[in-house]
Amino acid sequence: MAKRAKVLFCATKDVHYKVFHLPYFKWFKENGLDVHTVASDQLIMPYVDQKFIIPIQRSPFHYLNFKAYKQLKEIINKNEYDIIHCHTPMGGVITRLAARKARKSGTKVIYTAHGFHFCKGAPLVNWMIYYPIEKLLSRLTDCLITINSEDYELAIRKKFKTGLIKRVHGVGVNTDHFKPINEQQKMKLRKQYDFQENDFIMIYVAEFNKNKNQQLLLHALALIKDEMPNCKLLLVGDGPLLNTCQEKARELNISDIVYFLGYRTDIKELLQLSDLAVASSLREGLPVNILEAMACGLPVIANDNRGHRELVFNEYNGMSIPKNGDLLLAQYIHEMMLDLKNRSKFGENSLTIIKDKYSVKKTMKEMSEIYKLYMDEEVEKRWGTY
Repeated sequence: MAKRAKVLFCATKDVHYKVFHLPYFKWFKENGLDVHTVASDQLIMPYVDQKFIIPIQRSPFHYLNFKAYKQLKEIINKNEYDIIHCHTPMGGVITRLAARKARKSGTKVIYTAHGFHFCKGAPLVNWMIYYPIEKLLSRLTDCLITINSEDYELAIRKKFKTGLIKRVHGVGVNTDHFKPINEQQKMKLRKQYDFQENDFIMIYVAEFNKNKNQQLLLHALALIKDEMPNCKLLLVGDGPLLNTCQEKARELNISDIVYFLGYRTDIKELLQLSDLAVASSLREGLPVNILEAMACGLPVIANDNRGHRELVFNEYNGMSIPKNGDLLLAQYIHEMMLDLKNRSKFGENSLTIIKDKYSVKKTMKEMSEIYKLYMDEEVEKRWGTY
């Protein structure tokens, strides 16, 4: 009997798989492969044959990462994987170190960089810590996958010594789930959520941390609150700076038009009842929150960074603002509210971008071509297309 082919996914947290990779797990299963996962928590997920819990930590300096490395090395050497696909910075570091022996026996190691920490404009300390690590570990990587053009060009320019460097359009958006609704459905949804038909609703889905930079949105909204009394800002998410942002909203006297919604499972509905997606983050790889908003037919106003530049095009599907330009952000929001014709056109163009490049079907096709490069002939005979 032929040995069953196996793939191992490695990341710091299970939530990474839940958000990004379940369609890929399903696809591997349908093509006759066993799927194993490694992470530090205990979330149960479908399509997984074997789950390993090891104490991977986000901080590169945490002592538990050494224990995680030893455990992962044992798992890899025991299971003889055909493919190991690692994600997240520390998941990528520990996995590639632990898989050195396995690579000599034919295991192929793929690493997806969901946004290098040492991008253009990143703090110097990021370059000092993360760049040397990624450059060194590229020698232990059969395929490096980047999800935006800036990271792809950087890896080429810096001559990363990986076997292959590829660029794919992220992990894909489920366009059967995230999709536009008509005006009648939108008004019905607003009524269910206690919003008015004439409200102008903006939305930003992100953790409250320094990088996501929600205070920029609060300052911009404070500049136009008197001119736009029916403007509402939905801030979805939790995080260490939530209380700080709530206090800032009170200080700016905009608490009555800013909704701090916390962690939510109804993101689709919140997007569908909104008029505009806004994004204030300082750095992004390829932001899923913006992809999902665009799939729902929303125009976007976003802070300028490499991830947003992949998705937001001035006067096509929204506007990009110079970093932390609160005056210009306020101006664009005001213009977008008043110009329904342009807003509708931008929203349609957002949807076109998603359908052309970023749907799950599109990205799965890109990934399948990469995976096929590393499967033996017996497995490839059973290998379907997405």
